[in-house]
Amino acid sequence: MKINNRLKTIGDLVPLSSYPLDIGCDHALLSIYLVKEKGLSKTVASDNKSGPLKKAKENVKFYKVSDKVKLLEAEGLDSYTKGIDTITISGMGGLNINKILDDNKKYLKNIDTLILSPNNYSLAVKRKLLKLGYHIENETLVKERNIIYEILVFKKGRKYYSYKKLFLGPILMTKRDNVTKEYYQNLLNTKKSLLNALPKSFRNKIRLTKKEIKYLEEML
Repeated sequence: MKINNRLKTIGDLVPLSSYPLDIGCDHALLSIYLVKEKGLSKTVASDNKSGPLKKAKENVKFYKVSDKVKLLEAEGLDSYTKGIDTITISGMGGLNINKILDDNKKYLKNIDTLILSPNNYSLAVKRKLLKLGYHIENETLVKERNIIYEILVFKKGRKYYSYKKLFLGPILMTKRDNVTKEYYQNLLNTKKSLLNALPKSFRNKIRLTKKEIKYLEEML
């Protein structure tokens, strides 16, 4: 089946023995990919909008996986189903992802793995997950239509990271491929623009931004 690189990469990071929930599933292509191509026995796909779920139902029927993909119209982790141990969320703002996790923390005790691909505020997402008792297991980048997407894998268990490692990504900073270099260069350009725009009274923010620029220049 055809699936974009971002979703395929997320799908390939899902543990094969897991029971995953895809929150904000859109047309349920990730869940369908997991059962049809990766061999998972069952998945749950949820969205808070009826329009995408209507298309998801058509896709599930087309690919003949209705018995393996459970579709739910629900808000965030309200779609939690007994036995789920893995959560995937992509195509959503980082602060929105944090809110979803905050709103239903009670379910996280059952979740071993979270695979998240925020559209922004990835540092805030990393900080939130550390606070919730997870560590960064993996980080990868996917470039699609000239946009670089960050994919973060969190596993249960606490670890300490310096600000530098958390900002750059403890695993990402060990990579030297062209996409990673481009990602850091784009981030450096953004931070330099921010520094030029900050009012002089924002002393702490200026200090932090200068530190981040130094980290990025060292990587490049």
